[in-house]
Amino acid sequence: MPELPEVETVRRGLTPAMEGAVISRAQVNRPDLRWPFPERMADRLTGAKVLQLRRRSKYILADLSTEETLLIHLGMSGRMLVSGDPLGQFVHDHPAAEKHDHVVFDMENGARVTFNDPRRFGAMDLLDTSTAEQHPLLVQIGPEPLGNLFTESHLVERLKPRNTAIKSALLDQKIVAGLGNIYVCEALFRAGIHPGRRTRNIAAARIATLVPIIREVLRDAIEAGGSSLKDFRQADGELGYFQHSFDVYGREGEPCRSADCDATIQRVVQSGRSSFYCPSCQR
Repeated sequence: MPELPEVETVRRGLTPAMEGAVISRAQVNRPDLRWPFPERMADRLTGAKVLQLRRRSKYILADLSTEETLLIHLGMSGRMLVSGDPLGQFVHDHPAAEKHDHVVFDMENGARVTFNDPRRFGAMDLLDTSTAEQHPLLVQIGPEPLGNLFTESHLVERLKPRNTAIKSALLDQKIVAGLGNIYVCEALFRAGIHPGRRTRNIAAARIATLVPIIREVLRDAIEAGGSSLKDFRQADGELGYFQHSFDVYGREGEPCRSADCDATIQRVVQSGRSSFYCPSCQR
């Protein structure tokens, strides 16, 4: 499932085509994805201007001139692809319709945004903009890791009293938004912390060091266009490239990339998820 860097990459790719533009025609080709689409979704979107395109955790939020906000979740295999941009930022023409093109936005500026989702685990909803942050999917999400509210003191206060493996704690969206398996593994490697360490047994100063490291990992991944392991594509259809820079994720049995380490990357299953780590560098 796409994590914060992938969703942010898609948001940035959609912005030139959608932000400030009017949806001249919205086409909804099925009644549901993960859950039913809202009533009259196509009619409610047609003619609306996209005032702002933002991200909250792993959700894209499009604030509209109709005082509604379109919530988008990519799910396991969802892609939002842009074609026909008159400004020349997307060089390909509108492609032929495909079987899993479930929602299509034709913009007044000539761009087309197509939501394609073969597995149909994605989702869209329309929210009242004034109360969007109180939506059940958003209301309990923690601070954005790239935002000002994600501080050393916040992370220490939330983690230090718990008796939870640090890997599992960082995946808790109530503590910090948008982190998933890939980037927690990579951040813990850079911090030198074993994924199984109990949070209450980690010194506060060491927990605090995770804040700048998490930000660094996420920024590196966004700069690389995210990670393409199976289905993820950027808005222009290109792959992300951060997977070529993984230090530990998916590298079980391969040598550690630290210059003075001769250990091999190990894998352990935690709460049904694979954690990758170096047994020598991470304690």
